[in-house]
Amino acid sequence: MIPATEALQKLVDGNLRFVAGERHCEPWEVQAHRKALLEGQKPFAAILGCSDSRVPTELIFDQGLGALFVVRIAGNIAAASQIGSIEYAVEQLGVQLVVVMGHTSCGAVAAAIAHVKAGTEIKSPNLRSVVDEIRHVVADTSPVDAVRANVRHGVQVLQSNSELLAAQMAQGKLQIVGAEYCLESGAVSFL
Repeated sequence: MIPATEALQKLVDGNLRFVAGERHCEPWEVQAHRKALLEGQKPFAAILGCSDSRVPTELIFDQGLGALFVVRIAGNIAAASQIGSIEYAVEQLGVQLVVVMGHTSCGAVAAAIAHVKAGTEIKSPNLRSVVDEIRHVVADTSPVDAVRANVRHGVQVLQSNSELLAAQMAQGKLQIVGAEYCLESGAVSFL
């Protein structure tokens, strides 16, 4: 297990390499490393991120197979199944760092803002369940601030809606932080 501060530094360093166009993880390493992972996974961090195709989590942190436990959903919302996935990473895999990561120009956040402003409802109950998780958080914010507000809300939901995560945090065994990925620069800012 890697302590949260060390895990966070690995993410920061990996993102710096990504922004600089340097690669630590090379494709030729994948074949041999994949065999080693047959014994099990030992990710050093869990990331709750958006499913946007422009935000490939392992790539932007320059990490290879097995390094990150990634949960992706539109708008990086922390609904029950996502919370359960993060709990699994913490309880079963020993992850001590959880990052809730949003990104600039998030379509789910933009959709929530648009529906709040227009006062309209989304017909699909499945899509509505995603937008409704974001809608009340972003109602009175600009699109830029809305992404960050949504991230902070996700952090708060993980901290308050999971007894398991709260207990790990109280014992100093877990840190949950927010982050924002910038599509334009490739840089991740930790909030």
